[in-house]
Parts: sequence; structure tokens; C-alpha cells
Amino acid sequence: MKMNHSELENILKNHHREAYLWARQCCGFEDELAKDVLQICYLKILEGKARLQQVEKVKPWLFSVIRFTAIDELRKKGNWVALQENYDLEDEPTENEEELDYQKLLMQLSPMQREVMLMVFYHQLTIAESAEVLQISLGSARTHYDRGKKRLKELIVKSQNLEYDGK
Repeated sequence: MKMNHSELENILKNHHREAYLWARQCCGFEDELAKDVLQICYLKILEGKARLQQVEKVKPWLFSVIRFTAIDELRKKGNWVALQENYDLEDEPTENEEELDYQKLLMQLSPMQREVMLMVFYHQLTIAESAEVLQISLGSARTHYDRGKKRLKELIVKSQNLEYDGK
């Protein structure tokens, strides 16, 4: 599908806030890197290097462009570590704080779990759209989602020094 420059600009303006937040999440919450990634993405899109195939899938497409651009930029900086899909992080000690730091808790999830959880809960994408962005199967995305929810619950309960019954 061929879109003109003003249509693309309008799409980018309408999704800018969410795109920035997603870029920030893809960049490990580094604001300046996220801004750079988003600028690179916008240039790719406006120059026709990244093309929208289906207008009804604009958000998953945009998130996918951002994610892969962030991966490229992190690799260039030497900050990207490729992990296997089923990689689980070991328990990291959490600080006892009166208010939970959800960003730190999210960073304790595996990268795939974190990305699926952020897309579904924070960006209102479906699990299927998340799978599309991550270029994984729907079943794999569901597994990461379920494991991520369970792990996040464990981390929240643990950080509040409560008993966790595993449900």
C-alpha cells in the first residue's frame, strides 16, 4: 500500500506518545537512546524504507519497526545481549521500599516476557498483535505472557514480603 507523506506524518503524530514510550521500553528505559531510535524510525518510515502493508495493523507495524531499530542501535552500542526465548532470569534481590518500583520489577522478567507484558498491559495490544511485533508464534507469545504474569506476581508479592501460594 502506497501512502503519501502527509498520511504517514499523521499516523506518526497520532501514535507518537505510545511510540516514544515503547521506544523507551525497548531501550531499557534510556530516554536519550529512545529519542534517537524514534527519530531513526520516523526517518525510515518517511523515506519509505519501512512500509505499512495493512492500515488496520498500524500499531503492531510501528512497534515492530521501533523494536528492531532499538535492537540495531543497542547492538551498535554493545548493549544488546541475545537471549534464547525460554531464558529465565535468576531471582535478583529487590529493595524494600514503601512504594514498589514496577520498572525494576519488569526488568527482572526475561526480555520476551517483559515485551509481551508491556505490549498487552501498557499499550493495549492483543497477544496476537504482540506475537506479530516480536515475530514469534501466537503460542509462544501466550506462553511468555502467562509466565510473565506469574513471575511478575511472584516478584510483587516477594517485594511486599508476603506469602506466595503459586496461583
